[in-house]
Amino acid sequence: MHRGTPQRVSDRVAAQLRALVQEQQLQAGDRLPAERTLAVQLGVSRTALREAIAQLSSQGLLSARVGGGTFVAEPAARARQAIDEPLAPYLPLFQGDPEYRFDVLEIRHALEGAAAWHAALRATAEDRERIAQAFQTMMDAHGKDDPAGEASADADFHLSIAEASHNLVLLQVMRGLFDLLQTNISQSRERLYTSPRTFSPLSDQHREMMDAVLAGDPVRARAAALAHLEFVHTTLRTLDDNEARRARASRLPSSTADP
Repeated sequence: MHRGTPQRVSDRVAAQLRALVQEQQLQAGDRLPAERTLAVQLGVSRTALREAIAQLSSQGLLSARVGGGTFVAEPAARARQAIDEPLAPYLPLFQGDPEYRFDVLEIRHALEGAAAWHAALRATAEDRERIAQAFQTMMDAHGKDDPAGEASADADFHLSIAEASHNLVLLQVMRGLFDLLQTNISQSRERLYTSPRTFSPLSDQHREMMDAVLAGDPVRARAAALAHLEFVHTTLRTLDDNEARRARASRLPSSTADP
């Protein structure tokens, strides 16, 4: 903050709330005093207090529940917020520029191979049931003319495998990237799943990922995840190249000469 620029009231109140959490050694899930009581205790207006709570909620420190009070956020929520916040300004780029799909695919390539490996080693009976159900939901969603629902089912399948890895850091990173993953899958599905020639191998690849995890074979599971993402990457590149060639051809002068 520049010298001479007055500190906003909400920033000052946010600092007071941070100090309160530290001084009282509040833990994740602990509830703060009621809003009216807290405003009197801090000597601020309820409007300034609400703005400060919203600020700290956006930073992952607090969690405000409508009609239920304000609580110290769980560590998982803080971890997800730490991932979400830096990526938020880039969401329009991922949605508007096709090239950014490949950045997301590269990250998925790194994360999902590891997720599949660990899921195959660590999945519980409940995890396996959840993965199988997510796969069936994804298959059932196809052909219902609901791209958003289909993309959501696809993302849920991939995240069910990440959950089965029982690696908290990996899981939180995957969840934190969920919006980007959802955008990426929506864009991929729009171009890949409309063709039987691509839907069939994609379905087979998802089934192989599931079968490998359920079989407890980490090498096979990781290979299946990487093969799936490589297929998506290569196919999208091919579709992009074909579209670029058609666009160039459409700009060429007509071959029919005037008599």
